[in-house]
Amino acid sequence: MQEEFEIVNSKVRKVLDSRGNPTIEAEIYLRDSVGRCSSGSGASTGKTEVKAFPKGGVDESIKFFEDSVKDYIIGLNAFDQISFDKNLQELDGTEDFSAMGGNLATSLSVANAKAVANHLGIPLYALVGGYLNRKMPRPIGNVIGGGKHSRNGTTIQEFLVSTDSGSALTNIITNARVHRKIGDLLSERMVGQSIGVGDERAWTTTLDDLDALDVIKEAVKEISSETGHKIEIGIDLAASNFYRDGKYIYRKEKKSRDEQIEFVKSLRNEHGVTFIEDPLDETDFEGFAEITASIGSKCVIVGDDIYTTNPERVLKGIEMNASNAVLIKVNQIGTLSRTYETVDIVRNAGWKTVVSHRSGETTDNYIAHLAVAFGSYMLKTGTIGGERLAKLNELTRIEESF
Repeated sequence: MQEEFEIVNSKVRKVLDSRGNPTIEAEIYLRDSVGRCSSGSGASTGKTEVKAFPKGGVDESIKFFEDSVKDYIIGLNAFDQISFDKNLQELDGTEDFSAMGGNLATSLSVANAKAVANHLGIPLYALVGGYLNRKMPRPIGNVIGGGKHSRNGTTIQEFLVSTDSGSALTNIITNARVHRKIGDLLSERMVGQSIGVGDERAWTTTLDDLDALDVIKEAVKEISSETGHKIEIGIDLAASNFYRDGKYIYRKEKKSRDEQIEFVKSLRNEHGVTFIEDPLDETDFEGFAEITASIGSKCVIVGDDIYTTNPERVLKGIEMNASNAVLIKVNQIGTLSRTYETVDIVRNAGWKTVVSHRSGETTDNYIAHLAVAFGSYMLKTGTIGGERLAKLNELTRIEESF
């Protein structure tokens, strides 16, 4: 077994993400197979996630690999993913991967799993989750973007839609139709004003947040009527990004913590939003818990920056009933096995997982496999754009194998 899965070589290279920024792609070679993975980067990041790159950036990550990783991992048993990932952490020597960079660690970790899956002749989702646990997630995608994902956009970072038709392909196509309809409505309403697209190919607009939400509600109503499919609306506030000195700073007003909590509740109770991510600052576990207690029975309350895919932070959230779902991003924690540890904790608590892309993405499609392997409620990966469609089209291929 050891010889069959022995790592015989590895390499890394610099590639570009969807924002045109450099990132890392890694390859792990076994005797008769290879695994390749590249890792995107977020513009909106939690303070407790691992460092994407060391101080010297991508070049320093590559140097670290050549000096400290490349020769060391030759001869390791790739089938033992946990040991492989622990070796990466030990080689780095820090808790936040600040020496090699979390994107290098993530790319090596997932590339290792891909090499094993390719050797066995099975899909990545089957290696990670097994054939018996497979489940198709619902795609959820950004249709109007603001915050750190755009220039001069809404304060709220993401307005999302998710179709519930029972078919991944139909869901993907319908979400894209809503995106197109929103573009048409914005063009009609904002004659003489510019509209554009942000990092995730979502529309950007100078409309206020609730006006933007009204546009989405109109588009959803029309496309749902045409198709007969249920379409739900979600919002990622990414509230830490506009929280300053105890206030939430919107374009035309400042909200206190209590006012922000009431506003978030109104998104569900008055506007029918069913998915709310990062409604408060990433340190406010108590506030998250208050929102979840109030509307969590009829809304998915998702923690991203508050958890950063970190098992210890998720355990704290579970203890406090801070949410009922967790966003999952491998490069927030650095390795596939640590990600699996977090997912296992979430599932045992009866909460939902939502596997997510990053705003600066590559064309790698591994998150589609992880969403299936983890039995995730949703896969969050945009609605259009080549690097987003790489994941969505892979989800369609996976659905055909079920």
